[in-house]
Amino acid sequence: MRALASRLTTYCYLSRRKPQSSLPRNYSSLHAKDDLTIEQEAERKIGWLLKLIFAGTATAVGDNLMQQSLQLLQVKDPLFKRMGASRLARFAIDDDRRMKIIEMGGAQELVNMLAAATDDRTRKEALKALAALSNADEAVGALHHAGAVSAIRCTPDSSEEAEIGMYKSDLLKRFQDLRYEV
Repeated sequence: MRALASRLTTYCYLSRRKPQSSLPRNYSSLHAKDDLTIEQEAERKIGWLLKLIFAGTATAVGDNLMQQSLQLLQVKDPLFKRMGASRLARFAIDDDRRMKIIEMGGAQELVNMLAAATDDRTRKEALKALAALSNADEAVGALHHAGAVSAIRCTPDSSEEAEIGMYKSDLLKRFQDLRYEV
């Protein structure tokens, strides 16, 4: 009887206890493989939220979406500026769309964004959008008129973002090829 009571007690004890995993638990939100800064993680999370919000408007008229992207360039937050510039770079796939962006004031806004940029990622997105617009000869004239050459030359090179130097040299070469003062 004592053996049966002992087994029953052991059984009850084990059934109430939560099973332990043999794998160690890591309660840290940052791991070695995704060592993101708080800003990058927030940018990633907010970016998805904004993409979902703007996804509904993507099926609407493209002009409205371009206008929203230009409005993002006017916000003080660099994250929103980068998002606006990135979207404009994706819109600039043909000469008609490039010229539409220029007509809406995109050249001046991108030049202002580049001149006021305080971090390398914002500079890179501004240069990327300017490079996308510069594929149209008329757009290069508008960029030159907006003061892009001086803003590009004043942009510091970055040791972390090698693409900045590439975009700068490609844009300046494009201005030289079309006989604009550099």
